[in-house]
Amino acid sequence: MKSIRLHYVAPWSWTQFHQHFALRLLPGVETLDDGHYGRTLRMGNCVGWFRVCPRPEQGCLELTLSDSLQDHASALTQRVRKMFDLDTDPAAVARHFFDDPLLGPLIAVNSGLRLPSAFDPFEQAVRAIIGQQVTVKAAVTVTRRLVERLGEQVLPSPSDAVGNVLRLFPSPEVIASARLENIGMPGKRVATLQRFAAAVTDGALELHVNNGADELVSRLCELPGIGPWTAEYIALRGFGEADAFPAADLGLLKAPLWGSGGITAKALHARAETWRPLRAYAAVHIWENYGSAITATTQQARAVKSSPTPVVDP
Repeated sequence: MKSIRLHYVAPWSWTQFHQHFALRLLPGVETLDDGHYGRTLRMGNCVGWFRVCPRPEQGCLELTLSDSLQDHASALTQRVRKMFDLDTDPAAVARHFFDDPLLGPLIAVNSGLRLPSAFDPFEQAVRAIIGQQVTVKAAVTVTRRLVERLGEQVLPSPSDAVGNVLRLFPSPEVIASARLENIGMPGKRVATLQRFAAAVTDGALELHVNNGADELVSRLCELPGIGPWTAEYIALRGFGEADAFPAADLGLLKAPLWGSGGITAKALHARAETWRPLRAYAAVHIWENYGSAITATTQQARAVKSSPTPVVDP
């Protein structure tokens, strides 16, 4: 096994990435604990796994590849760097938003936030389609069923074993032709998913961002059942595109940043034009603002529920 150090410019937060993957973890494909993230993958004809471990004292992630993937070390290194957003300069992001009266202060106090993205854009696109109009938890449940039904089993040698990772995420060809009854999605969404997988399989849809996020979004929206939110989210999470921005996302619209009334998708889209070409980083910080408020509200409710009933004198 080969280990490679992937350096970054601090600050960089393992906690952010750990929380991101913990919410979306696919057992059988991914494994996660406090000190590592790992997953299975296919590169060409080679099947194996990688594992990353944070080494904050050295300002890097330690990437370990299975023996079967050593010939793909260079390509894998670049993809993992993108996945964990290791090449961003946080000071440059902070400077870009410095003059924004709302985002500037938000980013200044949380400059270590990065843009987590997927290892495999096709896998992320499948997750995004499944996740239309449902919670993250519900989407993970359906995606897990998809993996259990269709994911090719991996039987690594003892020297290659990483946690309990046992399956590959299913390929476009397999998803396009599978029977997906009773998987937990409406029929129209199943049809959207299989049309998308078929388009990738036959080459009618090429998943790349060679011409930028907007061009990819336009191509994705040509497929029935895929709208702007799904397409922008695929660009953002599937490719780590710095200027992707799903303006209709509920978390972005309801974040406390905008006050109690929130903001409309139209108004947010217009405002976000001033954030180009780093709109995705604005999204990350607004989501963090929204998530922190939800967490605080939940903790407050639990505290009130667990408090003893006050005694009132008659």
